[in-house]
Amino acid sequence: MAEALLRQRTAGAVAAYSAGSRPKPVHPHATSTMAARGIDLTKALPKHLDEFTGQRFDVVITLCDRVKEVCPEFLDHPRLVHWSIPDPAADPDGLPAFERVADDLAHRISFLLHTLSASERRHHDQPHR
Repeated sequence: MAEALLRQRTAGAVAAYSAGSRPKPVHPHATSTMAARGIDLTKALPKHLDEFTGQRFDVVITLCDRVKEVCPEFLDHPRLVHWSIPDPAADPDGLPAFERVADDLAHRISFLLHTLSASERRHHDQPHR
């Protein structure tokens, strides 16, 4: 859901990838939650963290405490961000739990993009030496 929200919010200008330590098929509630936001997850495939070992990223965001502990090292030491988001699939509330997580992710992504934009502006404002 986070990958799809970030891609949608940036119109694809930000390359976003999602993976897990124990990937599972995309939950039907995730698919319906994202469909309500205009995002199609029907072709989304789960990926393991190992698929991204050795790749370069500017920012790596972990959403699960377990993944934070097993997240591999990436080239060039990207900025690491951790958002402790509860697994909506483990919540007995069902679909509303997925909706809450999607709302939380959308809010955090907005803040992240604002932070990255401000950081980029500061970088460009620095005198070149």
